[in-house]
Amino acid sequence: MIEAGKAYVTTNRLFVSGVRDLSQQCQGDTVISECLQRFGDSLQEMVNYHMILFDQAQRSVRQQLHNFIKEDVRKFKETKKQFDKVREDMELSLVRNAQAPRHRPHEVEEATGALTLTRKCFRHLALDYVLQINVLQAKKKFEILDSMLTFMHAQHSFFQQGYSLLHQLDPYMKKLATELDQLVIDSAVEKREMERKHAAIQQRTLLQDFSYDEPKAEFDVDAPSGVVMEGYLFKRASNAFKTWNRRWFSIQNSQLVYQKKLKDVLTVVVDDLRLCSVKPCEDIERRFCFEVVSPTKSCMLQADSEKLRQAWVHAVQASIASAYRESPDSCYSERLDRTASPSTSSIDSATDSRERSVKGESVLQRVQNVAGNSQCSDCGQPDPRWASINLGVLLCIECSGIHRSLGVHCSKVRSLTLDSWEPELLKLMCELGNSTMNHIYEAQCEGLGSRKPTASSPRQDKEAWIKDKYVEKKFLRKPPSAPAREAPRRWRAQKCQRHHSSPRAPTARRKIRLEPILPSVAALSSAGTVERRFRRDSLFCPDELDSLFSYFDAGAAAAGPRKGAESEESSGEADGESEAWGLADVRELHPGLLAHRAARTRDLPALAAALAHGAEVNWADSEDEGKTPLVQAVLGGSLIVCEFLLQNGADVNQRDSRGRAPLHHATLLGRTGQVCLFLKRGADQHALDHEQQDPLSIAVQEANADIVTLLRLARMAEEMREAEAPPGQPGPLAGSSPTELQYRRCIQEFISLHLEES
Repeated sequence: MIEAGKAYVTTNRLFVSGVRDLSQQCQGDTVISECLQRFGDSLQEMVNYHMILFDQAQRSVRQQLHNFIKEDVRKFKETKKQFDKVREDMELSLVRNAQAPRHRPHEVEEATGALTLTRKCFRHLALDYVLQINVLQAKKKFEILDSMLTFMHAQHSFFQQGYSLLHQLDPYMKKLATELDQLVIDSAVEKREMERKHAAIQQRTLLQDFSYDEPKAEFDVDAPSGVVMEGYLFKRASNAFKTWNRRWFSIQNSQLVYQKKLKDVLTVVVDDLRLCSVKPCEDIERRFCFEVVSPTKSCMLQADSEKLRQAWVHAVQASIASAYRESPDSCYSERLDRTASPSTSSIDSATDSRERSVKGESVLQRVQNVAGNSQCSDCGQPDPRWASINLGVLLCIECSGIHRSLGVHCSKVRSLTLDSWEPELLKLMCELGNSTMNHIYEAQCEGLGSRKPTASSPRQDKEAWIKDKYVEKKFLRKPPSAPAREAPRRWRAQKCQRHHSSPRAPTARRKIRLEPILPSVAALSSAGTVERRFRRDSLFCPDELDSLFSYFDAGAAAAGPRKGAESEESSGEADGESEAWGLADVRELHPGLLAHRAARTRDLPALAAALAHGAEVNWADSEDEGKTPLVQAVLGGSLIVCEFLLQNGADVNQRDSRGRAPLHHATLLGRTGQVCLFLKRGADQHALDHEQQDPLSIAVQEANADIVTLLRLARMAEEMREAEAPPGQPGPLAGSSPTELQYRRCIQEFISLHLEES
């Protein structure tokens, strides 16, 4: 101001204007706001009494505020930098502690000790940081007031000319000085109190153990906010590198969600907790891991400690139980429609939701009309809408979730309304049912004194019952310890005649119809005996194969024998005859022999009982040319029994002692429906038997035009996939190539031809 004396008037007015602006910024504090407003008005009138004020302004206003900024604020900024650095160190310690492998105790101990020290340091600096913030906020108030009051005293002392003007402010200034002293005293008292608390907390932190440093592991299912539990978890990514990222997880509204940062959009991991299960994982490298499994995916998570892992597992389980108690099944129908994935093999490829729902209701009505299927097989809940396709029972949504947690080797769960159903699978469900299967799996339930759960029973009771029933198999009728069960024995069959169907020879009209639409079929047959590596995926597109399969009747055994089938007669098995077996003493049979006999006689309940009692589904009878139950089902002519065995893990490519797989036998006997089913399930049509014949060669020898066409179309589909896939990739069928269009026309013409003849 001295050096710029000529510009003093302008500068002083700007200063007064700044004081008034500060008054507007401090409207929240009436003391500061009133002070600045009154002093600003007085300074506006004293703008000409300037010369004596310059030195005091330099010492009282500028220097004091300068010290406040350079010392107090700088100290605050340094504390903040230290706080940020220690916070980053704690994040790194958390990551190192989570990455410590369980089989290296020294690394675990080192990581745990580092995490403890980092947490304690973080808490100390956090307290220092909070102290600096509070002290700075308190000091700001009296620093401003003290500076302005000192400046106004200088005005009063050095400007005698303005005494009359300032005399009006004298009482107010005295009052303000008194209030300022009290503010200083109050600030000092508050500072001492905060320092005392800080010292007490510091002392307690030194005496506490590591368990106190852990975050709280608590959850509340009935929380008013709807958040059952929340906190940080490590999540394993689904990419190829399986990286782990730390995310903020929460359980709310019967969903498991997470977010990267506080204000990020929530990402839903599990859309409906009722359809998932949770279990701890001890078979991976990282510690404290647990897995949340839903119908469509699984999510691997890691907590910071064992205590937190148990809390999260219990929180998810409690949320599942709460969702079942509070929400009826109808509340989830819309959500299930969005989340349920269609079957990998679908009879209907249409995506129209209305058409799918109509078909779903038709499937539901057909299956629920079976005896015992009006209520859940395990708890009695009315109107079950889920099914275990390998067990043949209907389930409610809660029991279906428990079945899904058992694994597909024990129970394969599918929805009656949301999934599409193949005709053979639908027929299988109608052949079995809850009454039949419960008669097997609950045969001695009352004798053991076990009480079957009801629809209102807790989930824990239902889960224990289902595991005892299907995994432990505690309620099966105990077979007698007869010598006959000690080892498999050769069992004899009493043959009886049945009516024959007239063999269908390919007509001339059929040959005329097939030749123009299959220009490359002849070329395919010449290369049919070449041994090539078999690819396990299905040879047909699901939609096309299901359309083709829907034509064939489930009881394909009604078709008459082809010539050349006498080769089966040599082993005592004529295709023109069905064998009636005496099942009076089936309980004395070895389970494997019982499975063979039941598969041959189309006795699904007996076959289910044999599998329940431990029969190996792929057991080969060495006294009967190494035939498996699946081969016996082919010889018996039942496509439904074949489907049941395949659903329970039967190997579609297992061969007998003559090198023949089920596809060979089905081709030899002219079972078109079974051939279609085996191709759909990945049967190897290039396999050669001991006579160096593959199924196509057998079909040509038997002059079976239906099976020849079917096998050639399958080979055409396989060759298209190999030819049209990108280099190095055996991918699926390409978009709409000319070869594929020709293949589709062949399929359609083949189906229409059989429909016209039938």
